[in-house]
Amino acid sequence: MTKSKDKSSAELSPSERKTLRCVVGHMIPLSQEFGVPGADNPEIFADILQSIDRDRDAVGEALRVIDALAQGRLIDLPRPEQARCLLDFRNGYRALASVIESAAARCYYRDERVMASINMEARPPFPKGYAVEQGDWSLLDPVRARGRIFRDAN
Repeated sequence: MTKSKDKSSAELSPSERKTLRCVVGHMIPLSQEFGVPGADNPEIFADILQSIDRDRDAVGEALRVIDALAQGRLIDLPRPEQARCLLDFRNGYRALASVIESAAARCYYRDERVMASINMEARPPFPKGYAVEQGDWSLLDPVRARGRIFRDAN
């Protein structure tokens, strides 16, 4: 019998969770104007934590890099310095930043409150789908004008 990986070993430590919550709160802050929560909202953040399973190692590495850039712990810095540190992280470690950005955006935009704020029914896109307004197809003219940039697969 093979030993399965202990679920607790795949979870973020309390310190990592605090750093991640701070990061996503900077990425998508609460908006009083639009009446939507930030990505650090408890419900959204819980969804983020549940959604990073396959990216757990990359998220952990990203959080270590962020704390190293903060020369300690990100959460111990004043908010303006946190923002500077996160900008340095995003500019210097794009691949790691994209892992956190993807998880935060994915979970944020499936929250019912956020969906309602953008006038979308809070439901999965399948099987009903969503109506998409026709746009200005002439916007694709420059792309068509440049010609083929690919080769046929066969």
